[in-house]
Formats: sequence, C-alpha cells, structure tokens
Amino acid sequence: MKSLLLIILPLVGAALAALWRSDRTRPWWLPAIGLVHVVLSFWLFLVPPVVAPDAWLGFDPLARAVLPAVSLLFLVCAAYAVPYLQMHAERSNRVFVAALLAMLGLLSAGHQARHLSLLWIATEGLTLAAVPLLHFNATPRALEATWKYLLVGGTGIALSLLGSFFLGYASLHGGGGGDLTFVALASQGAALSRPWVLAAWVLLLVGYGTKMGLAPMHTWKPDAYGEASGIVGALLAGGVTTVAFTAVLRVRMVVAAAGAGAVADRTLLVIGLFSMLVAALFLLGTRDFKRMLAYSSVEHMGILAVGAALGAAGAWAALFHVWSNSLTKGALFLSAGNIRRAAGGRTMDEVRGMATITPHSAAIFVAGMFAVTALPPFGPFFSELGIVRAAFSAGRPGSAAMFLGCLLFVFFGLTRLVFAIVDGRPRAAARVSGRLFPETLSVILPPLVLMGFSLWLGLATPDVLREAWAGAVAQLYPAR
Repeated sequence: MKSLLLIILPLVGAALAALWRSDRTRPWWLPAIGLVHVVLSFWLFLVPPVVAPDAWLGFDPLARAVLPAVSLLFLVCAAYAVPYLQMHAERSNRVFVAALLAMLGLLSAGHQARHLSLLWIATEGLTLAAVPLLHFNATPRALEATWKYLLVGGTGIALSLLGSFFLGYASLHGGGGGDLTFVALASQGAALSRPWVLAAWVLLLVGYGTKMGLAPMHTWKPDAYGEASGIVGALLAGGVTTVAFTAVLRVRMVVAAAGAGAVADRTLLVIGLFSMLVAALFLLGTRDFKRMLAYSSVEHMGILAVGAALGAAGAWAALFHVWSNSLTKGALFLSAGNIRRAAGGRTMDEVRGMATITPHSAAIFVAGMFAVTALPPFGPFFSELGIVRAAFSAGRPGSAAMFLGCLLFVFFGLTRLVFAIVDGRPRAAARVSGRLFPETLSVILPPLVLMGFSLWLGLATPDVLREAWAGAVAQLYPAR
C-alpha cells in the first residue's frame, strides 16, 4: 500500500494544484509533494516491501534500483521551479504545476508497473502530461517542438501497443491463460511462440526506444529539449527516458526466457552503439547548447542499451549509469536554463563570455560537461568504466573500442561548444540580458546540489545502492 502512495500522492497533488486559486503560492505544491515523495521512496528503498508475484504494481527490485533517483531529481527540479515560475509571473502556472505533479505520479506508476498493459498506459500518460510542459513558453518554435514530440512519441507508443498485443498472443499461442504480468510471461519460457516473441521484441524496442530517444528514433529530442525549460528537459532526460529503459529491460527478460535472449542482446548492442555514433557526429556540428544536451541524451541512452546487452555485469553498470547520468544531466539542464535566460540566446554565434556574466552557472555548466563526459571522480566515469569492463568480459573488444571511440568524439563535441559559450568577451546584448537575470541562491543551489550528488556517487557509492542494483540484475538476468 505504501508503494501505491508514490502514485496516488502526486496525482492528488496535481488535482489540488489545478484547483488552487493563487498563481503566487501554487508552485510551492511542487517541492512539498516532492519532499514527501522522496522520503517515502527512500523509506521503501531502505525497507523494501514484499511484492506478490502476480501483483500488477509493486516496488520490486527494479523499481527500487531506479525510482529513488527519479524522485530525488524531481525534488531538486521542484525547488528550482519555484523561482523559475516567479520569473514568469505574467503567465498562469496552473497547468504547468499540475502537469509536473501528474508526471511524477505517472513516472512512479511506470517504474512500478509489472503488467504489460499498465506499463503502456503509464507511458502514454507521460507522453500526454509532457505536452503542456513543452508548450509553456508559447512560442512558435515551442509549438512546433510540441507537435513533433507528440507525433513521433505517439507513433512510438502505437508501436509499443502493437508489440504488447503480439507478446500477449505469443503467450496465448503457447497455452498461457492471458496473464500479462511480466512474471507470468517469463514463467512460460520456451512455451512462448518464438516468431511472435521476436516480432513483439522488434515493435516494443522501437516503441519504447522512441521514448528513450535511441537513434534513429531520436528526432523529437533536439526540438523538444531545445525549446523546453531546464526543469522539463531535466525530467524528460532523467525520468521519462528512464521509464522507457526499464520497460525495455522488463521486455528483454521475457524474450530471454523464451530463448531469444541472444537476439535481443545483439539488437540492443547494435542500436546502442549506433545511437552513440549518431550523437557524436551531431555533437561535432551543432552550435546550439540546448540541442547539445539533447544529443548528449541520445548518447547516454545508447550507453544504457549497450550496458543492457552485455549481461548481468553490463546491466548493473547501466543501472549505476541511470543514477549518475540522471543527476548530472539535471545539473546541466538547470544551469543551461540560467545561461539561456541571462544570455538572451542559445547558439555559440549569439552567446559567449558567460563566465563573466553568470560565473556560477557557467562553472556548474563546465563541471557538468566534464562529469557527463566521464571525467573522474564523477559518477558517470565509474558507470561507463563498468560497461567497458563488461564488454571485455563478454568477449566483445571491438564493441568496447567503438564505445570508447564514440565517447572521445562526444568529448570533443561538448568541449568545443561549452568553452565557446563560456570563454571570450560577452556580447553587448548578453551584458544587458545578464543584468536582468541575477544569479540568486535559489537558481544556483539546485544544480549545485545535483552536481554534488554526481560527485558523491563517484567517490563513495553506498553499499546499499550497489546491493539494490544487484537485486534488480538478479530479477532481470536470473542465473541458469
């Protein structure tokens, strides 16, 4: 019952926020609900409940390994949202606050979904909840990005629905009774119809891979991340994509139980490396620092896919990377939002010298860039190192070499753009905009806290976190 509160509480909060009359005080619902959600999620993390095998929803080992990170990210973004919405006092924040809280509830439902249909419903709900958030700035480019997100994301959701039907039919064809919980599907094992399972895997991988932003299904990300506020970009990159990744992991467990695990792993490895390569090439050419974060997210979704393809050790490192990337990327999005508002521009042609105009945000942005490109001692270095070690242990040195090569080119692309923005002499327009955006503690502390968590994960990863990731791996990759 406590785990259901993680879903119910934010949804009730969304309804109350929608009915709240004051635009000035409504944003405080976000950190209030976020704080309760964090306390509850970490309580369940430390004292995990027993989940019945046939439960449709539950705080199982996979939810325990991922959901607290999403909850923590939301709380920090919620604290940032209060001053952000105060700076946009001319607009009603009713829909924005309600949609953010609804997103938190649906994120909780998606991570705890142990039934194929519930997983699809939660993912579809997340798609719809993000639409008003993307359109909050109400510019023509924001409208275009929203429609692209809705159309591309809707196509992915439709394909995942079709894949769910195929997987359900594979169960019925093999003598199953129509139980679509992942435990029941996996228990059928080789009795599942292999052709239908493989067809379902392709559709579900493309469908949920679209939500992750794996290439070539990533086309919505540059526009959506480029036009979204830093809060929304952080939650899309660290929350919504994580739900899609855990969906892929759950489906892969069923495919492996049906005897097609090798096929699933090969497709994950190929699409993961391809996503990293595509992201690296775009990062070498983009001039927009918010679109840069979108391509960086494509790269990191590829990293997760590669990790999932490399067996238990790779999956453990991928779950580590979910934490390290989500928190680091959150810091990057929030500091990038500060820079964007202070500079009045978003490309390296319009923005430079931000170390002078916004020294604190620029410093966090540079530190986040180094962290997300796997500089020690930040968390992403150790999670990506774990994936490289898993590749060598699995006898895939060629994949490890390509993985490292893509990381190198991503580093070149990110440093090229970040230092062009931070260094140099500020433009006159940026100096005027910068004076209109003071770097107060309320907009500096949230990204700084996230960077601190990324550093903490690298320097002193708690044993309880390692144990949680190991428990999730044991659930998804059972020993034979």
